[in-house]
Amino acid sequence: MRIFLFILLTLFVFSSYSQSDSITVLVKILDKKFGDPIQNVNSLVHFNEDKIYAISNSKGEFRVKVPNNVMSSFQLSHPQFISIKHEKRISGKTGLDTLFFEFKMEFIRSQEIEDMVVSAPGIPKVIYQSKRLHVEDFEILKDGNFLLLTYSKRLKKGSELLLFDGKTVLNTFQVPGNAEQLVRDYRGNAHVVCEENVFGIHVQGKNIGISSVPKNYFLTYISPILDTNKTKLYFSNFNPDFPAFEYFTFDQLDSSYKKIMHIEDDLMMELYRAEYKWADVRTKLWAKNKEIQTGVDAEVWVGANYFTQSIYYKELYAPLFHRNDSVFVFDYYKDKLFTYNESGDLMDSTSIYHHYNPRKTGWKKQLIQDKVTGQLYALYDRGGYSYLGWINVLTGEITEQVRLEYRYIEKIEIHNNFVYYVYRPFESPQKKYLYHERLPYDFGIGSIYSEN
Repeated sequence: MRIFLFILLTLFVFSSYSQSDSITVLVKILDKKFGDPIQNVNSLVHFNEDKIYAISNSKGEFRVKVPNNVMSSFQLSHPQFISIKHEKRISGKTGLDTLFFEFKMEFIRSQEIEDMVVSAPGIPKVIYQSKRLHVEDFEILKDGNFLLLTYSKRLKKGSELLLFDGKTVLNTFQVPGNAEQLVRDYRGNAHVVCEENVFGIHVQGKNIGISSVPKNYFLTYISPILDTNKTKLYFSNFNPDFPAFEYFTFDQLDSSYKKIMHIEDDLMMELYRAEYKWADVRTKLWAKNKEIQTGVDAEVWVGANYFTQSIYYKELYAPLFHRNDSVFVFDYYKDKLFTYNESGDLMDSTSIYHHYNPRKTGWKKQLIQDKVTGQLYALYDRGGYSYLGWINVLTGEITEQVRLEYRYIEKIEIHNNFVYYVYRPFESPQKKYLYHERLPYDFGIGSIYSEN
């Protein structure tokens, strides 16, 4: 009996000591008007001489562990809400392991600042026009010539590749298949994607040649490689049917892999996995059998086959770009622009907010890189007009936007401070022509592709 009492006394003393040492604080941040959780709130918890930094998750929550019986200051800031500061006494006398605080932030209204809009200098100029052919897609080659994917009546009923130097058509080639689009691989080489095959395009002088590449091979081993430098390849395991993926680097000298970062939409992942809870018994049994066969969670099988077909699922968009000795990753789900060196080591990060309020700003979920200067632009669409916002990678800000001349343009590409696009006037018998406009910038040449 004495031994039992001694053990109880020891546990009580140890528990009291633990409770008096520190306590966990759960903070939830809500919109003052609508009560919605606020994600990516920058939070600073200050107590005694110590500081703890935290960022709220998709539920508007974050957890910190602070000493007991101290006065703590909570400073909360977000670019869309008025910053607030609260002081709370942290006390574990209630006997709870976790204290809960709820703060509400008010949306900024009067302090909203519109982006400055400027016009491109000069007027749009027609680069290629034809009375017989429409321009469906195009690529600008390293020597400055244009590779045009054209068609006469319908793209899938006969398409032609044209090699164009800006003045005359140097050569033409009939595509042996139902062409869909032109794409550029990580080395800057052009390919024409067809329904069944992918054809690599080889240009030597005025001659055009193609080589067939199995489409599955291209999508599996070439498309995932996003960029390269002299020795390293940058690639991802992105799957359009899963709300998370990773970026990696592969060193061609020693064949070593390195994970750069993990991208995930927390809210989408929660909804994705929750689909399993509402599935019928037959679907759950099928998913469990798949889990046994492949090792992939049953929740993932149900989410990939059912939730991805709903209107609530959105593919992830967090692009990677390489310029000179830096690699930039835009994580729109953490509101951060991460800068890495060529080895994949994190060098810097900054907040980005140019993707907020897409209904108002017209954010098109698309970044475009100038293949000569390496500069990055965000694409917006308002009232059918396209706007390009240059991104300052040091601050993550867009201070001005350039409005292009025509409405409803297609296939936008930026090359050496010029923007190129395909356009046909609305309800016009004109064929689709290739145009360009001069941007009001004069950036120098940057290193984009590998020299090999």
